Amino acid sequence: MKVVALVSGGKDSTYNMMKCVDDGHEIVALAHAHPPEDAASEEMDSFLFQTVGSSAVGTIAECMGVPFYHAEIQGTAVTQTLDYELTQGDETEDLFLLLSKVKELHPDVGAVSVGAIFSSYQANRVQHVCDRLGLKMLAYLWHREQVALLREMVSNGVNAILIKVAAYKLGQDDLGKTLEEMEPKLVALSDKYGIHACGEGGEFESFTLDCPLFKRRIVIDECRPVVHSQSDDAPVVYLRIEKVHTEPK
Repeated sequence: MKVVALVSGGKDSTYNMMKCVDDGHEIVALAHAHPPEDAASEEMDSFLFQTVGSSAVGTIAECMGVPFYHAEIQGTAVTQTLDYELTQGDETEDLFLLLSKVKELHPDVGAVSVGAIFSSYQANRVQHVCDRLGLKMLAYLWHREQVALLREMVSNGVNAILIKVAAYKLGQDDLGKTLEEMEPKLVALSDKYGIHACGEGGEFESFTLDCPLFKRRIVIDECRPVVHSQSDDAPVVYLRIEKVHTEPK
């Protein structure tokens, strides 16, 4: 089946694409919703989308050699219940418009890849949009045990770095570290404090630099840390990626 992949730039959407391909599907396009160009911050605190790292997501499509479709997030989380019904002004409708555009340009697309693991809020909204467009949602990571999944991603070649931290015992020093480097710490924090090892509770966000699907790899040339909210126990800090390039593998 031909598939459009919803990509945030992070490890989960990347690894779900890998699982789609493993299952015989073909990724023919990537889709991404990002903050408005005039947004004061890349971190929008969206309920539905990862927005940190948005400026560099297009390079993932370049590395894969597929078209990249993107749209600004104009709405907000108007409906905040787990279940969703069509609501004007909700950010879910931005996703509907984005995927409608992809389906118009790629009428042979039959499914959407989404990296949801435990967020019913996210999965229900993507499913709602897919149902309206006659598309199948492919979520291979759904309800996977997170420590095992994190280790599987690392062992299967997902080279991603942390670009946002927002949890107890995670801090600015962890930004830019790879999943492989962070795996022991994340597993230890999961065992001791119950944090989600894959960041499903918002503990961290990531950006993928390379994976087996990429024909080229991503190199970050310039970035800077941005403190979103200060806290002695759990500061929210992210990397603003300002310049990247791709290079042959």
